[in-house]
Amino acid sequence: MKTVTVDMLRAHLLVASLTAAGAEALVCVALLVLPVTQAFFSSASFRLFAMAVIVGGVIVAREFAQAAFESAIEKHHAMPVNRSAWPVEFAVEADCPRRWLVVLHLRLSGKPFVLAGH
Repeated sequence: MKTVTVDMLRAHLLVASLTAAGAEALVCVALLVLPVTQAFFSSASFRLFAMAVIVGGVIVAREFAQAAFESAIEKHHAMPVNRSAWPVEFAVEADCPRRWLVVLHLRLSGKPFVLAGH
């Protein structure tokens, strides 16, 4: 498997696992407030709901990361380094306010990048 594909899969799995951890924390809080039986958590409807939450979380994270990337391109915090190469490599400046989201977008989309310093 190509390194880019592995990096994309790793980024998607990271976002999915963070979403699942957040959902689990919300379920733990809900258990304290709502009267729910243990059978509810082993039902097919709960499992489908959990999968939908995780997939939705990945989609939302992708959208936020893409918006941060587009903003960084507009404000010249991220810019293409070599337009003649395919795929185009991007440089992300150290002072980019949402650098982690920009890097997340580049990893999720499989675009090569370098972290530029001052």
